[in-house]
Amino acid sequence: MTSDFPRLAVVVKGWPRLSETFIAQELVALLDAGHHFDIWSLRHPTDTKRHPLHDRFTGQVRYLPEYLHDEPKRVWAARALAQTLPGYDRAYRIWRQDLKRDPTPNRIRRFGQACVLAAELPARTQGLYAHFMHTPSSVARYAAIMRGLPWSFSAHAKDIWTSPDWEKREKLQAASCGATFGATCTAIGAEHLRSLADDPKRVDLIYHGLDLSRFPKPPTRNLRAAGSPFHMISVGRLVEKKGFDRLIAAFALLPDDLNWHWTHIGGGVLGDALRAQANAAGIANRITWKGACDQPEVIEAMRDADLFVLPSRIAKDGDRDGLPNVLMEAASQLLPILSTPVSAIPEFIETGTHGVLSDDDPSALAEAMERLSANPQQASKMAHAAYDRLIAEFRMAPGIARLSERLNSMCMENA
Repeated sequence: MTSDFPRLAVVVKGWPRLSETFIAQELVALLDAGHHFDIWSLRHPTDTKRHPLHDRFTGQVRYLPEYLHDEPKRVWAARALAQTLPGYDRAYRIWRQDLKRDPTPNRIRRFGQACVLAAELPARTQGLYAHFMHTPSSVARYAAIMRGLPWSFSAHAKDIWTSPDWEKREKLQAASCGATFGATCTAIGAEHLRSLADDPKRVDLIYHGLDLSRFPKPPTRNLRAAGSPFHMISVGRLVEKKGFDRLIAAFALLPDDLNWHWTHIGGGVLGDALRAQANAAGIANRITWKGACDQPEVIEAMRDADLFVLPSRIAKDGDRDGLPNVLMEAASQLLPILSTPVSAIPEFIETGTHGVLSDDDPSALAEAMERLSANPQQASKMAHAAYDRLIAEFRMAPGIARLSERLNSMCMENA
């Protein structure tokens, strides 16, 4: 690629974030494919650790005012400049309509951040690309209208299933200054968004896939002897949609003669409540809470485990997983998988072939864990099938090629 490659501005919710390494993987791959862009982050980082991928990003990271009152001079200066832009009046009218339907401080903040983005974008910017269809896409859309630029987005899970249909529809229709294209990482999400778009071709299904060059070859796993210690691991935030409360309830139902241990990796707001639940159930001594870990620590823990468990479910507010990358990471290490048939998980795991998808009822989860511990040969066979499917259908490269093609085409609209 040449240095005059179309320039992008990429809008993200926060950077860097350990829980969103799939975004870091994609952006680094786009850099490697020759795209030049800066990251515009709506929030400052809170994680104490970084993923190695974050250190591979060589562009600039710019932070918009996380709260407008934190940087009043910057916001007011940007607003004054934005008001001179040709698309400001239209962006303002659209935002006012949105504010009537969503009268929240967040909606006000989105417009203020959009003014700063529109005012501070380099003159040579030819397009915007936002990760997540809700807040980051709103900021990108308002700013794009002000500057007369095309914009696009990548949608994942929470942003699709907790956003109102009116907002998704307007972001998917040309008449309402919608995105040139939207990419999403699950077939179920793509089907939903296409039903709201003025043209179904506006939505692409692009799996994140896995960049296998970042992972060691799977370990040589000796078949575990039935009755030997059984070590399970989960990687995921301690939030409702991950279902760890039901998993802990399931652990309490496992038979006394099963010598099990569970390691959890990740942080989250439910940590204290889940540890209290484990204490009350009398199983705290069988659990290791490791907190947030970097990728080498995660991979090492997966290589030492006998089963990966992710009991995802739909949260009360509609939030849910998409296709969690940790499932593919577990498959890359030939680690057998137990999960649930939520959202796009069945797009990678066909139960009984590539792993086991169980109901998230504690009794059902306990039964599945007991069955997998008693039949290591079957678990190993499914782990190999998941690995083969990962290699054949869920590599990162095809998705990056398609996304790169879409971004190039979008930027050429304004060349």
